[in-house]
Amino acid sequence: MARRDIPRRPDGGRSDPQPKSGSKLGRWFKRLMVWGAGFALLGVITLVVAVAVTMRSLPSYQELKSSQTGQMIVVRAADGTEIVTLGPSYGKWVPYERIPQVMRDAMVSVEDRRYRSHMGVDPIGIVRSLMVRVESGAWRQGGSTITQQLARNIFLNNTKTFARKAREWVLALALEQKFSKDQILELYLNKVYFGGGAYGIDSAARKFFGHSGEEITLPEAAIIAGLVKAPSRYSPTADADAAVGRAGVVLQTLVSNGYLTEQEAQGVDLKKVKMVEDRSGQNSARYFTDWALPQLDLLLPENDQPIEVWTTLDPVMQKAATSAVAGFAPKGAQGALVSMDRDGAVLAMVGGTDYVTSNYNRAVNAVRQPGSAWKLFVYLTALEAGYTPGDRVVDEPVTIDGWTPRNDGGRYAGEIDLRTAFAYSKNTVAAQLGNEVGFGQVANMARRFGITTPINTLPSMVLGSSEARVIDMVRAFASVQAKGMSVEPYGIRKVTTTDGEVLYRHRTESPQQLVPPYVAAGMTDLMQTAVNIGTGRAAQIGRPVAGKTGTTSSNKDGWFLGFSSGITTGVWMGRDDAKAVPGLQGGAAPARAFAAYMKVATAKRPVEKFDTELKLPEWQLEPDDEAMMGNPDDYFYVDEQGNLVDPSRRRAEDGSEPVDHDALPGEGAPDMPQAANDDFLNRATGRRDNENPPPVLNVPRPRPVSPQRPVPNTNP
Repeated sequence: MARRDIPRRPDGGRSDPQPKSGSKLGRWFKRLMVWGAGFALLGVITLVVAVAVTMRSLPSYQELKSSQTGQMIVVRAADGTEIVTLGPSYGKWVPYERIPQVMRDAMVSVEDRRYRSHMGVDPIGIVRSLMVRVESGAWRQGGSTITQQLARNIFLNNTKTFARKAREWVLALALEQKFSKDQILELYLNKVYFGGGAYGIDSAARKFFGHSGEEITLPEAAIIAGLVKAPSRYSPTADADAAVGRAGVVLQTLVSNGYLTEQEAQGVDLKKVKMVEDRSGQNSARYFTDWALPQLDLLLPENDQPIEVWTTLDPVMQKAATSAVAGFAPKGAQGALVSMDRDGAVLAMVGGTDYVTSNYNRAVNAVRQPGSAWKLFVYLTALEAGYTPGDRVVDEPVTIDGWTPRNDGGRYAGEIDLRTAFAYSKNTVAAQLGNEVGFGQVANMARRFGITTPINTLPSMVLGSSEARVIDMVRAFASVQAKGMSVEPYGIRKVTTTDGEVLYRHRTESPQQLVPPYVAAGMTDLMQTAVNIGTGRAAQIGRPVAGKTGTTSSNKDGWFLGFSSGITTGVWMGRDDAKAVPGLQGGAAPARAFAAYMKVATAKRPVEKFDTELKLPEWQLEPDDEAMMGNPDDYFYVDEQGNLVDPSRRRAEDGSEPVDHDALPGEGAPDMPQAANDDFLNRATGRRDNENPPPVLNVPRPRPVSPQRPVPNTNP
């Protein structure tokens, strides 16, 4: 019998088998579980204590009923006159039992469907919100309950921080412990903000429907409940279609949550709801305040006291802008205008022809194709790459990657200079320039000058196929006026308390040099010519003006943007549905509206001549000057692919002498057929009959540069 190796006890018996020790990972896991349970227990105890302490410190129900939410804001123009006073509007308090059942059901259904079952914080809603955040990469669905919203509205602000959210949870749990569900819902419905300064269902019902909150019907309840998510966007007095669309969503939630049957929901005709037109305090200046005032959340995030906001708006200019847009916009079309001072201060803003009819701000929110106004970025890129306003180009039919641009009217001028091409908005020349410097480079230039919307790099982008906002385009033109320095639009100069204490004062940040001054000077030269003799003649105001027209295909959009005496202004006109407007061109109604406004805006300013002198860098000196600086054989040329080529070694494939790229017609280069007669060219370019035209070019003339000098990057 085999012997087992088991140690014997001293008394002669065998010892018991020794238990195997647990693995190291298992021991750590047990410790982690123990520590986790300990921390969880500590967290629960801390939460219970915090809720208990908070509950004791909460005001009584009567005190909460009498407290008011909201902030009074007096908005003042640049001269100190009052533009508008904004503040809370409270109706009569409606007790819970007198709140229509449809109003209670609609609010619970759309804002917090598990309101009756949770304890103030809804874990299911929080998990769902987190899952949507992970899937979409953005916070698209909130997890706040009605109780949390009430706590935030009464005790907190809207800053999105974890600390604020934690306080919100504690307050919500404390409210649920101290008050009943009916009391919390009563407080919420009488205090929540519904837009237009209306707090509570009674104020909202009177503002939007002209009766008390106790008389709210089912379709009205759906509209009111839909406002909480975005009061300004879904306001029925501002955008009835948006309000009705949102109300339809509310009706569907009532059906899905069992408050309505499908037949009852289908029987509701939201379009028959009669709404009250509120014209009190509504004027075009509200477009400006709607844009400027939301910035207070960033400038003074923790402030809730009555304040006075001193803005940049000029009342005289605003009145002139309103009249210009309303007076020149074609029938059935809308219009927008933004005007900035040289430092970026917004002097006037019009977002539509009538704020009461539609408060949608087309000056800052609408994105439309700018048409030929986009050529600003094409020519800026070309000037930066080495062109000058006097360089020669050929206006003739071209095809780029299967795309064939056409000039207005199908006319081609043949031999012209860059200045004339811009003045008469020649599409074929812009296409050649964009193709030569690179469409990606043009897009980079637009982004550099403040265009925030997506930009495509297809060849047609040179004619403004990418959409842009009016305020962004005005900002870009203002940066040219500022000699290539960046300009940041702003509308609030300072914020004070009602006692005069300054809470905020605008400070202009150091501007950035977007392009060299000589590039901005050349661009100003081109734009001044466009107004003097080109497509922008209707924008003349009796003093120097530089600008550019823009018209999209089928006359869907018309633009004029320009500057004079330190003021930069942009005008857009078109239909909201992007349908064609007969006769709409940038050089017509928009240019006339620009002139009507700018005559008033610049009336008290001195006349300023533009600095269009080209102070070129050393690498861009004229060939005659460069000849004095060294042997021509020491210089290199840049071919179409951006490669440096030694002219002394370059030979044609057949072994002949190098091609003379600077040769005049008849001197080694083929003659170009001319589509316009000499009289037209003389008038367009301002040449005299005895002046000899410089060389004709289809593409940029390669400029001789020394290997030691920087070469401009013209590749995309």
